[in-house]
Amino acid sequence: MTERWIVDAMNVIGTRPDGWWKDRRGAIVRLVDQLERWAQTHAPRAAANSADDEIVRLVRAAREPQDLTVVTSDGALVERVRSAGAAVHPAAGFRQLVDPE
Repeated sequence: MTERWIVDAMNVIGTRPDGWWKDRRGAIVRLVDQLERWAQTHAPRAAANSADDEIVRLVRAAREPQDLTVVTSDGALVERVRSAGAAVHPAAGFRQLVDPE
């Protein structure tokens, strides 16, 4: 069972061409709000981060990386976190979970 999710925030935001690039800060705030609502019922802890090296560092530092799911569709990041022991969930699929519009 996944206890923690690490979200590649800009990767998730970029899955929907809704004009996010015109207001990056607003897009991030909306995603964080969606993540907070989603996490209340779906995950004990969720961390949002879009820096690939930091995401990999978090996975490698985890006591039980098999309990982590990284949300990203970045192929290189997928390989890195899987090799460190974490599961991966595609960004577009996750976006549908937190914002089904």
